[in-house]
Amino acid sequence: MKGNIDNFKQIIAKELGLGEREVGNTLALLNDGCTIPFISRYRKERTGSMDEMQIAAIADMNGKLTEMAKRKETMTKTIAEQGKLTQELGKRINECWNSAELEDIYLPFKPKRRTRAQVARENGLEPLAQIIMTQHKADIERIAMGFVKGDVKDIASALKGAQDIIAENVSEDERTRSIVRGLFRRDAIITAKVVKAEANSEKAAKYADYFDFSEQLRCCPAHRLLAIRRGEADGILRISIKADSEECDKRIKRMFVNGSSTCSKLVEEAVYDSLKRLVKPSIETEFASESKSKADDEAIRVFAMNLRLLLLAAPLGQKRVMGIDPGFRTGCKVVCLDTQGNLLHHEVIFPHPPAKQWHEAAETVEKMVKQYKTEAIAIGNGTAGRETEAFIKSLHLGDGLHIYMVSEDGASVYSASKAAREEFPTEDVTVRGAVSIGRRLMDPLAELVKIDPKSIGVGQYQHDVDQAKLKRSLDQTVVSCVNSVGVNLNTASQHLLTYVSGLGPALAQNIVDYRRDHGPFLSRSELKKVARLGPTAYEQCAGFLRIPGAKNPLDNTAVHPESYKIVEQMAKDTGCTVAELIASPQKRNSINLNHYITHNVGMPTLSDIMKELDKPGRDPRGMAEVFEFDPNVTSIDNLAVGMVLPGIVTNITNFGVFVDIGIHHDGLIHISQLADHYVSDPTQIVKLHEHIHVRIIDVDHKRKRIALSLRGMKSK
Repeated sequence: MKGNIDNFKQIIAKELGLGEREVGNTLALLNDGCTIPFISRYRKERTGSMDEMQIAAIADMNGKLTEMAKRKETMTKTIAEQGKLTQELGKRINECWNSAELEDIYLPFKPKRRTRAQVARENGLEPLAQIIMTQHKADIERIAMGFVKGDVKDIASALKGAQDIIAENVSEDERTRSIVRGLFRRDAIITAKVVKAEANSEKAAKYADYFDFSEQLRCCPAHRLLAIRRGEADGILRISIKADSEECDKRIKRMFVNGSSTCSKLVEEAVYDSLKRLVKPSIETEFASESKSKADDEAIRVFAMNLRLLLLAAPLGQKRVMGIDPGFRTGCKVVCLDTQGNLLHHEVIFPHPPAKQWHEAAETVEKMVKQYKTEAIAIGNGTAGRETEAFIKSLHLGDGLHIYMVSEDGASVYSASKAAREEFPTEDVTVRGAVSIGRRLMDPLAELVKIDPKSIGVGQYQHDVDQAKLKRSLDQTVVSCVNSVGVNLNTASQHLLTYVSGLGPALAQNIVDYRRDHGPFLSRSELKKVARLGPTAYEQCAGFLRIPGAKNPLDNTAVHPESYKIVEQMAKDTGCTVAELIASPQKRNSINLNHYITHNVGMPTLSDIMKELDKPGRDPRGMAEVFEFDPNVTSIDNLAVGMVLPGIVTNITNFGVFVDIGIHHDGLIHISQLADHYVSDPTQIVKLHEHIHVRIIDVDHKRKRIALSLRGMKSK
């Protein structure tokens, strides 16, 4: 592994613009099994205070280089088995770290299916191809006559077979591929055409913008390319990537064609055949794959960003909450939860049509609020959500009780999941869904980690992108969010603990089992008694686990146990206890951090310690805020151009922002309508779940599309 670090650190450092030493140290930590959150938070001296994004980029690039190194081994072995591995060729392969160039080097030696050129070689026509390539022989047909035998029936067949060999050689020439690749990189046009048989189908309507579409590939944004690719996958669109190749063709012709002899003309024909039949289709496939990969990366980046904002949404905290999953015909499922999110009681009420049991429902809700001392009500924002909100607000529940609309996205997925069945084996899916809605208000992060991120409703084209890459990114995002907030060791679910640095499903379950058998953890050090939680796992997880009310106040902070002695020495030097040091800004301000710098502990770690002592155990997410939609707007029929309405940002994409205005159809603020100035990144203007006011600029009742504007409404 040390060899890989030495080989890769220079490449990674140059590519990412980072220091070689810091990259090398980071690779060593990753290879030792350290997690990205742990490295970012507790090994700043070794990484030069890199953030999680930089460390993740190093890990990602290290993985790609490792795969490329394996690919090189396969190439070298294959070429050696053919007896064609020279010292120069081996050196070129060893020194090349560009995947496209590497594949170009390997192409002439790569095992192939039985091509036309291969058939010609089997028929003994390679010497003829070599003779033609010299372009000196005048009487090539007489020479070709000597190759007419076996499956080669005549002179024309001999010459055609030789041309097939020449065409393949041209296609495998690195210079040819480099020139054509450069042309595509500069001038490639992606074109979409509707498949005529599908043009008038209902399914095709959403792709109407792309029925006759073309754009420079390098300018085509990720969301547009993925939309086109989805249309292709649905059988609605036919896509091609082409480049104007006249100048390119001339350049390649000059490389291979000398003079104007009969042989030269045969070579010229072979060159054009090679370009049309072999090179350009291959490069088109390469660019189709490359552009799709880049679009995937961008879509995944936006998805991960939205997921992060969603997971880090402000929690209400430990309050007694009533969760309501609204419905018309099937009624509203109502649950009462205690401050820990435990289910105390559940009922179904029918305040809406067709049952219209308004008075009975009102009496039931008022009774439950009083009996279970409800402090807040969470209402799902799906079907009947606005109507249920209006019903609840019409009741006399007390001024101190706040009502919140909560996103239902993914609640049904959770309610039918194995996790929900294990947690509530005797309850049906409707009760589980209502519990999830209530808990999302209390702590969005703790509840949403139980749901597949793809089902949470903040992605675009999540089913069209590379699924392995998407899962890796989203899992990494969840891990980052969980560890940035920290986890209450004594109340966290097995699902939440799973994402803590250094743990996983098995150790998370062991912690829950230990808690059940021995009661609450009294200190972080008690983690060492958990089955199979060894020193490495303890080092990785301890700093991210909190114990409110612990005997050692540092156990409820982000200060790592390895640094406890530093804090204890600070307290001793200032003549107080650790608890007194935490409580006294004056004592902390009197500390000279330079006195505590050692070989392993530098100013970054010491500064983090002081920040944590200043606000121990503080949740970085803030507090949930009450939001109200316009009570006069409940359907798209209530909308009119020019109206200004309150809304909640539900999704952010590269092309604009989706906003819930309370009518079950999100409106879109196109990126051009986000501000009075040019906007390249929507997150510069709004954040997920932000409460904003928007102006209606267009309503398409037929397609149920609502165009919104933020121009003149907000400045940032």
